[in-house]
Amino acid sequence: MGHRKRSSPRRGSLAYLPRGRAKSMEARIRAWPKIDSEEPKLLAHAGFKVGCVQLVSIDDRDKTPNSGKQLVSLGTVIVTPPLFVMGIRGYTKVHMGFQADFDIYAKDLPKHFSKFLKLKTEGSNSEQVEKHLGRIKAIYAIVGITPTSNLDQKKPYIFEAAVKGGDIKKQFEFVKNILGKEVKIDQVFETGASVDTAAITKGKGWEGPITRWGVKKKQHKSRKSVREVGSLGPISPQNVMYTVPRAGQRGFHQRIEYNKRIMIMSNTEKNEIKINPEGGYKHFGLVDGDFVILKGSVPGTYRRLIKLRSQIRNVPSKILKPNILEVIL
Repeated sequence: MGHRKRSSPRRGSLAYLPRGRAKSMEARIRAWPKIDSEEPKLLAHAGFKVGCVQLVSIDDRDKTPNSGKQLVSLGTVIVTPPLFVMGIRGYTKVHMGFQADFDIYAKDLPKHFSKFLKLKTEGSNSEQVEKHLGRIKAIYAIVGITPTSNLDQKKPYIFEAAVKGGDIKKQFEFVKNILGKEVKIDQVFETGASVDTAAITKGKGWEGPITRWGVKKKQHKSRKSVREVGSLGPISPQNVMYTVPRAGQRGFHQRIEYNKRIMIMSNTEKNEIKINPEGGYKHFGLVDGDFVILKGSVPGTYRRLIKLRSQIRNVPSKILKPNILEVIL
């Protein structure tokens, strides 16, 4: 018998392992950018995916063939209700990493937040915490976002948003001033800036190795099967390596995509731009309130929570506002 070539996965297909289902519908952000500014700043916001539009704009990138010309690109609409700052959390450095040291919660929390808050809303006293700020290494704001009326879900999403810039004392005072208040999207980001999106991708269910890993189909009559891997490895040792492409779950993974430019940031009440098509968006309905349009695609299906984080890679020296000519619904 002649030598049979084993079908193998494409280069770079092992970038994300294991390809299992996400544990939660809410993506986690594990890294935050460093801010050189002396003024503290909230580094995250969130919203819900609405749908896609086409953007007609002037290409403002230098040294590109289309520089100064009209460019039609895909845009993703995300409705961004205001974040409610529920509390302050401080972290200390321990030998295993960081450990939560204190929690301070706003007084008279709204019922729909305090009802679903798993932690004790009593927290610590701000006066006691201020005396021991010297041991604190990081300050986070505990924020909550309520799903819009288009979603059937009533339970709010509660997560942490990093505060960077200045020293720990300035960061603590910054969060203390906005404690119990709402933070809108234009207070965190600006038009033309780039953000990173964290979300849970669309679930595809159980898929074979052809679709899941991109392996090559076997040639005609080579084996009894066609859409299976040619070999799982050597006879000895009797072990299947993790690098061998196998069938399994595809989709519903947590993913972060980088450098999504904010093309439009507005509110439906301002009537600056028509954002709602006749009858509303498919699978979502009408957009009401604050929204942003990001250039390109965003992971996840419609109505899914999208976390927006300040740009962590390739931060530009200055921010240029895009020149939008038309939005095609």
